[in-house]
Amino acid sequence: MKVIVDYENCDSHGVCASVCPEVFELRDDDFMYVINENPDESLRPKIELAVKSCPKQALKLEG
Repeated sequence: MKVIVDYENCDSHGVCASVCPEVFELRDDDFMYVINENPDESLRPKIELAVKSCPKQALKLEG
């Protein structure tokens, strides 16, 4: 699976980072970063929740 972020739409609210810190990180510069674009399958439930929770719908999961 692969995590896709639409950075044009992302406002770095940090919801994804709070739901799944293994994949997403909100840094001191107030920007969201994907720290693991191809995460382990065991993280799928948390990533799916992060995708659904994104207030700007800027996240997508492929695969």
